[in-house]
Amino acid sequence: MQIDEARLKEIIKKVLTENLAAAAAPAADAPAAAPAPAAAGEVFTKDTPCNLKVTEVGEAQKGTVANEVVIGLGPAFGTKQTRTIIQIPHDRVLREVMAGIEEEGLSCRIIKVYHTSDVSFIAHTAAKYSGSGIGIGIQSKGTTVIHQKDLAPLANLELFPQAPLIDLDTFRQIGKNAAKYAKGESPTPVPVRNDQMARPKYQAISALLHIKETELTDRNKKPQTLKVEFL
Repeated sequence: MQIDEARLKEIIKKVLTENLAAAAAPAADAPAAAPAPAAAGEVFTKDTPCNLKVTEVGEAQKGTVANEVVIGLGPAFGTKQTRTIIQIPHDRVLREVMAGIEEEGLSCRIIKVYHTSDVSFIAHTAAKYSGSGIGIGIQSKGTTVIHQKDLAPLANLELFPQAPLIDLDTFRQIGKNAAKYAKGESPTPVPVRNDQMARPKYQAISALLHIKETELTDRNKKPQTLKVEFL
């Protein structure tokens, strides 16, 4: 039996409410493991402002210069959703990724991908539009991929699947590694943390955020070049 979209959303919201209530309740034994803070000394909440303005300035064009990395964003990034799954504001995410690229002496362009909400395909699209052939795809919830245009969409250079465990330092290292790939280097992959408790704790909200992002997809809309302003 198929469940319609409205019913699916209702189920996910119910599970999310139950998970949040369970997370807030005091543990009977040792406290459950939790992801590390987004950055040392920083704690982000739903009230942390996102000081970012993204404006579409026209259909994206394929790059012709080899010293660039293209960052592809999910359809909701910076507009309908403004924080990752652990509340890191999207302006901070972009600042770190861009800084990592620039530290390696390369430039970056930012596009928004509308025809898909799948992070692998977002990243692959970014790579195809990049003059270097290297792209980074970022879903609004934070899941990230470094891709190369000559690879199959579901193959990639580096995958960061657990959004709750991606902190600001990791985003910066992602930018640096992408730039190194663009320069023809073979960098050591960015360390990927793993926490078995992250999946059950965040599964419901992850599904809900993905549904909301998918609602904004448009298979007929070409990738758009973004003007990014940090307010």
